[in-house]
Amino acid sequence: MKKIYLSVLGFSLLCRLNGYAQTKQDSVAHKSAYTINNTPKQDSTHYNPRKFHLDEIDFVSSYYSQTGNHSAVTGGIGTEKVTDLANGLTLNFVKTDRNQNKNTLTVGLGFDYHTAASQAYVSKTGASSPTGARLYPSIDYTIESAKSGNTFGFGAYYSNEYNYKSLGGDVHFSVKTADKNGEFSAKLQGYFDNVTLIYPSESPLATAVVTNYGGDHGDGGHRDNYGTSPRKTYSASFSYSQIINSRLQIAFLADVVGQNGFLSLPFHRVYFSNGKDTIERLPSSRFKLPIGFRANYFLGDNIILRSYYRYYADSWGVRSSTANLEVAYKVSPFFSISPFYRYYTQTAARYFAPYEEASPTQQYFTSNYEYAKFHSQFFGVGFRIAPPNGVFGWQGLHEMEIRYGHYSQNTDLVSNVVSVNLGFK
Repeated sequence: MKKIYLSVLGFSLLCRLNGYAQTKQDSVAHKSAYTINNTPKQDSTHYNPRKFHLDEIDFVSSYYSQTGNHSAVTGGIGTEKVTDLANGLTLNFVKTDRNQNKNTLTVGLGFDYHTAASQAYVSKTGASSPTGARLYPSIDYTIESAKSGNTFGFGAYYSNEYNYKSLGGDVHFSVKTADKNGEFSAKLQGYFDNVTLIYPSESPLATAVVTNYGGDHGDGGHRDNYGTSPRKTYSASFSYSQIINSRLQIAFLADVVGQNGFLSLPFHRVYFSNGKDTIERLPSSRFKLPIGFRANYFLGDNIILRSYYRYYADSWGVRSSTANLEVAYKVSPFFSISPFYRYYTQTAARYFAPYEEASPTQQYFTSNYEYAKFHSQFFGVGFRIAPPNGVFGWQGLHEMEIRYGHYSQNTDLVSNVVSVNLGFK
């Protein structure tokens, strides 16, 4: 299910970021006083410090549906039918301190409700519940210097679902160049998860508390008496963005990610070539290195071309490339349409094997098609309105964006997602 959440939430976040970027980037094309972050330079007006006040409310809701026939729960075959309703509310509080620095407190709350047909097959009797929910609050505090435009902040996250709990935190900062046309940003993150050890119903481990497994079972030996196992993820994200001229902006992106702990899911089955079966077993560590490049070009006053490329490699043998292009066309000063297309291709992890093709002599094995060789396409369109008198005449609702996307893999996985973003001032 984590893969599904990333798709839904990533698409929802994309709606918000694209809408925000479009408003600001349009201004950059005509106002040289804007910085790389598309925020106005500080003027010389002096004003008294203010207490925290609610500056903006963002609400995003997405509906996702998926079909396919390669469920990891049943060993690489069987239904992948999933539906997910994701909702997120973000409150942005802003104040200025005695040094005229901008202080932003962001509080978020997300809630997902999903149905997954494959969950019923964790038990071969079909008795398991095919529904679930996830709750994930977050908080972030950022200070922006009035003089330099540099920022420093920190955040915390929590997520709770039926088979895992996660606690995370980050520290982030950005530094602008002297002319304010370039910016370096960095974020250090850590996530500390506990995975519930839910086994297939036919496994002896499903009804027994195991306290000592011995050797490396893909969990680094991390087991306890409470039926959970830890998983830790550390990441460092870096970016450098630069305004080349009034029409072109570019950015270089890189991440370094390390994981250790229980990286398998025990209710994912694997069927060997000899007819026997077991549960998924993966190494207890993983290293990831994605690098990317982004370029936005203003083609006249009404068209923005947004392009993106990312290359990814990890220690499990997966290599992938992502290419994305979005064309934002401003039909009027207050209405725009943004068709987009993304192509993705990846190689298989060295531990992947389809149903009944894994060798029983292998140390690690999985039939999860997330690690298979495949290519995919994702395309759709977004519509954004931001009239000066508010959406539908409601002054407080300053913008609305609706996006639809269709996703397909050559493995026969197909999904659709629609998202609505509302911005309140």
